[in-house]
Amino acid sequence: MSNDSSDAETEESREQGVEFGELNAALEQVEYPTTQEQLLAEHGEETLDLADGEVTLASVLAEQESAEETDTIEYDSPEAVRQAVLNMVGDRAVGRTDYSDRGGSLPDEDGEAESDQSL
Repeated sequence: MSNDSSDAETEESREQGVEFGELNAALEQVEYPTTQEQLLAEHGEETLDLADGEVTLASVLAEQESAEETDTIEYDSPEAVRQAVLNMVGDRAVGRTDYSDRGGSLPDEDGEAESDQSL
């Protein structure tokens, strides 16, 4: 069993399928409240790892803004920024859709679920 601190840091920076990586620590250093414009000027090029590849913070948060409201969106904490990211990435962070590793089975062609459990 490994006692590697980088494993713990990775687990702490992954949330709901989004790997925040170095951005996690950077968000803790930001002076809050901050506007989206200020946040993106300082950290917009930081990358997030999703199931379908890497994206920048700017590309994720840009989806929620129009040109007029860039400077009016405010964040009051690192958690608020992380939540905005999670809201905006949606299914892109999930990976394969309609997949479950929780066991059970899907209905067969007759619409009945096959059971792999014995009583």
